[in-house]
Amino acid sequence: MRVTATRATRRRGVALVALTAAGALALTACSGDSGALPSDGDGGGDGDVEIRFSWWGSDDRHQTTQQIIDLFEEKNPGITVVPDYTDWDGYWDKLATATAGGDTPDVITQEERYLSDYASRGVIGDLGELGVDTSEIADDILGTGEVDGTLVGIPTGVNAYAMVADPQIFADAGVEMPDDTTWTWDEYVDIAGKVAKGAGDGVWGAQDYGFNEAGLNVLARQQGETLYNADGTLGVSKETVAQFFQTSLDLMANGGQPDASRSVEYQNAGPEGSLLGTNAGAMGVWWSNQLGALSDASGHELELLRLPGESEFDRTGMYFKPAMYYSISAKTEHPQESAKLVDFLLNDPEVAKLQLTDRGLPANESVREGILPELTAADQKVADFMADLEPDIVDNPAVPPNGANEIQDIMIRINTEVLFERMTPDEAADAFLEDVGAAIGG
Repeated sequence: MRVTATRATRRRGVALVALTAAGALALTACSGDSGALPSDGDGGGDGDVEIRFSWWGSDDRHQTTQQIIDLFEEKNPGITVVPDYTDWDGYWDKLATATAGGDTPDVITQEERYLSDYASRGVIGDLGELGVDTSEIADDILGTGEVDGTLVGIPTGVNAYAMVADPQIFADAGVEMPDDTTWTWDEYVDIAGKVAKGAGDGVWGAQDYGFNEAGLNVLARQQGETLYNADGTLGVSKETVAQFFQTSLDLMANGGQPDASRSVEYQNAGPEGSLLGTNAGAMGVWWSNQLGALSDASGHELELLRLPGESEFDRTGMYFKPAMYYSISAKTEHPQESAKLVDFLLNDPEVAKLQLTDRGLPANESVREGILPELTAADQKVADFMADLEPDIVDNPAVPPNGANEIQDIMIRINTEVLFERMTPDEAADAFLEDVGAAIGG
């Protein structure tokens, strides 16, 4: 019997409902008034308080975030926010350097792989003591920002690791779209092979999925395991890791996915250069918030599907992942002003309308309802998909342990070895468990 979550066992879950008149009234009542938090005494009429806010992202995100900062400063005279941003590749080196030099930003954007590391070193403080309003964030989502019972990060929004499919390529290949409520991993391999055969040269059924540990985590959870245990140790078996890598070889063997060289090229090309983005493939596993970029690149109406195996085992494995978190420096000289900014970023409906789903589908359920009419067609699909998925989410993973930031490089290296058949799936599983175990110290 498959295990699913119910509202009796969870406070609220991540319910995604259509905007109604009642929802609009609730939004007004929960407007996230930025004046709700008290000052620490250094702002206002006695002179400006200056706080620094760090984040990563594209030029579009930087421009939107500057608009949000301007709005915050307009509503909070006496507080100046200094932007501190870069792209993803440079962000963590810059943050590590700043932290080591005692110049940690006051408000820090965090990602799940790094959260435990910064918390364990005492860099980020306890948000639970600072009065940020989290009443509109579901308990299980909020709990993903806790390390050793301390709230060190508040989720900005949520994503799901899901299958993105191109119905046009399925139709061209003469293959029916899969029923994502029942399909198995074996059926996924079979369907991808049939699509590649029907679509002809230069079109494949699926892009390789083995470069991201999220897929392995879903497979592990489906089988009653987990990538990381709550105590920070590895919780996935060698058999499950080997099964994960074997799927890629099975797909190459039946022509369902490209050869090793092409798979590595597509992996490095991002959404725009992916199989889906270039109309060269029917399926790929991506984070749900990437649907818009994939759809724009492809020019096709793409769809989100559950990953295979959700009804195959004793429980479901998919989960909601916070897109990112907001943390506050443990050494900030202005904790209340920093908390006021975080409260504003999470709860102000004007902020939500500016950034929409750029930092994930908003974790605050009221402001999420308020932006539904503003979403693009692709983001509307994401909202609907997440609503349909929510009842089947059993739980969400704990914060990855210290050292988990190394797992992406480990996955890419080992998966590449498997694709080029320089490692068997069993050898890859041994290497994965050894290398990740060493990284996390367990």
